[in-house]
Amino acid sequence: MIEVTGLSKRYGTFLAVKNVNFSIEKGEVVGFLGPNGAGKSTIMNILTGYLSLTQGKVTIDGFDIAENPEAAKKRIGYLPELPPLYTDMKVREYLNFIYDLKKVKFPKKPHIDEIMRLVNINHVENRLIRNLSKGYRQRVGFAQALIGNPDVLILDEPTVGLDPQQIIEIRNLITRLGKNHTIILSSHILSEIQAVCDRIIIINYGEIIADDLQDNLSEKLSTEHSLVARVICDERDMLATLKTVKGVKDVVALGKKENGAYDFEIIPEEGADVRAGVSGRIADRKKQLLALTSSRLTLEQVFLKLTQASSNEEARKMLGFVDDEKTTTSEDFIIEMPTEDKEGEE
Repeated sequence: MIEVTGLSKRYGTFLAVKNVNFSIEKGEVVGFLGPNGAGKSTIMNILTGYLSLTQGKVTIDGFDIAENPEAAKKRIGYLPELPPLYTDMKVREYLNFIYDLKKVKFPKKPHIDEIMRLVNINHVENRLIRNLSKGYRQRVGFAQALIGNPDVLILDEPTVGLDPQQIIEIRNLITRLGKNHTIILSSHILSEIQAVCDRIIIINYGEIIADDLQDNLSEKLSTEHSLVARVICDERDMLATLKTVKGVKDVVALGKKENGAYDFEIIPEEGADVRAGVSGRIADRKKQLLALTSSRLTLEQVFLKLTQASSNEEARKMLGFVDDEKTTTSEDFIIEMPTEDKEGEE
């Protein structure tokens, strides 16, 4: 659905995006992460046709964004961090305008009614956008991205300004849309990315340093994969019991944590999944298991570990990926490519 090959973007002599390659299939919901200034917004703006690329190729459903922009853009719904709203218009009036602008073929009123229902703004359809709260403006921005039922949704900070209940609603909406759409989701709220995305792409200093499933990234970066069990029990008896579970290498008592409850660190043998065995053995002893947690890294820990590495090459080595090809630098482009006017980088 989305194919990015050798994508580079230069502002003057500054190479903001360096030889980026990735592909995303229909039905994938991909988290697109990076520190401020890493090049995320530049790449997203290139994918949507708002920015030209310096080198490389981007295709949307087989259409080259540079050579056939109209066909490619028809397949894209874009919600930028600051939604493109005309605040002197009423909500329905604005959505009607976007419908006409996109030359949508669906029946207008039913189509817009359904979108307003999806993002829960039908009760404010006759209000001026300038009088809406920030959260409702964000919802109207989401609605305009959905007009025309595009195959690809590119969402930049879609939950900014929303209250916790609204965030849950938008998260559920993204999950439902992901069944039939390709979605690229960028957010600084990593818990939101973790909740709805399986695959994660991390960019740093204009280069991709990670592209994998969340679980795989955590697995590769975790130095150990122990479990911590909190059990209401006799400490010495449970310590001996847990050591008899198949696949358990060692158990360490961590002491009393609550009234009558003790924590135990359970260290499995390499490659062993002992969760079912541990919980089953505790149940056999008729003891109460209050919690069983993993030491695997969260997405936030993965992100910080990779982006705080000494270099992008070091970050890739941490994941077991080493690029033997020559690393692209800004000097490679200064003579070979014509100078462009500087456009604002994120």
